[in-house]
Amino acid sequence: QVHLVESGGGLVQAGGSLRLSCAASGSIASINRMGWYRQAPGKQRELVATMTRGGITRYADSVKGRFTISRDNVKNTVYLQMNSLKPDDTAVYYCNYFLPTMAYDYWGQGTQVTVSS
Repeated sequence: QVHLVESGGGLVQAGGSLRLSCAASGSIASINRMGWYRQAPGKQRELVATMTRGGITRYADSVKGRFTISRDNVKNTVYLQMNSLKPDDTAVYYCNYFLPTMAYDYWGQGTQVTVSS
């Protein structure tokens, strides 16, 4: 079992920045992928960015050049630095921990990010 605790959401004006953090605890596997997904009202949950333990990253086209994902493997924590935020980035952001060996996802409780115009 893996438990995810997110922090860092909030309200920011367009053009501003926020940093999300997600700490994983419990049975941490040596091979895993952590990342962020988001869900806006009336829309499906979508990928924002992911990062493997080895450092391979993947970004949604809509956030490339504005968001940066990083992780601390010692602390089992993943971060999302969000710059140049737009109102379209408004959503609940969910931390994800994926076990490729079992094709299993763990999810955080979600943190609200609201970008005002």
